[in-house]
Amino acid sequence: MKAHVIISHGLESSPDATKAKALSRVVEAMGWTSERPDYRDRDNDPAMSRLGDVHGRIERLHALTKKAEGPLILAGSSMGAFISARVSLQVPVAGLFLMAPPTQLEGFEIRLEAADVPTCIVHGWDDELIPASEVVKWAQARRNQLVLVNDSHRLAEHVEFCAEVFARFVRSL
Repeated sequence: MKAHVIISHGLESSPDATKAKALSRVVEAMGWTSERPDYRDRDNDPAMSRLGDVHGRIERLHALTKKAEGPLILAGSSMGAFISARVSLQVPVAGLFLMAPPTQLEGFEIRLEAADVPTCIVHGWDDELIPASEVVKWAQARRNQLVLVNDSHRLAEHVEFCAEVFARFVRSL
């Protein structure tokens, strides 16, 4: 059965970010559909914190999931990973693919939480924003698949690697 994938970009990024495009390319080559929503208007709201309108991002992604047909997979990088995980608590998803997920947002009471579904995480050992040890602890408690790479928060040196891991993950669902 074909699935639909929604790939959410991180803060200070866009739907045309290299990782988002690489993940789209992978699933579309498999004959699945994907979309990459644009959250930049939520990220640049001067009335919000430096993290933008987190709740607005969550609401937008939640609304998009209601339009999806077939099994749904949510993927995202950084803030996109955070909101993908949060939305998985509200709608049925077949899986989660999280790159550099923050376990806690500075200034917010909400922590990283996700549905108990197959989840794969890629994180950089040298992530300057989110310590790898926090992600290891979160993934370990959930028994999630976790791949740690020698990279920073943006995973810029591992874009194609992330796409390969994603391809293996979605095939396993």
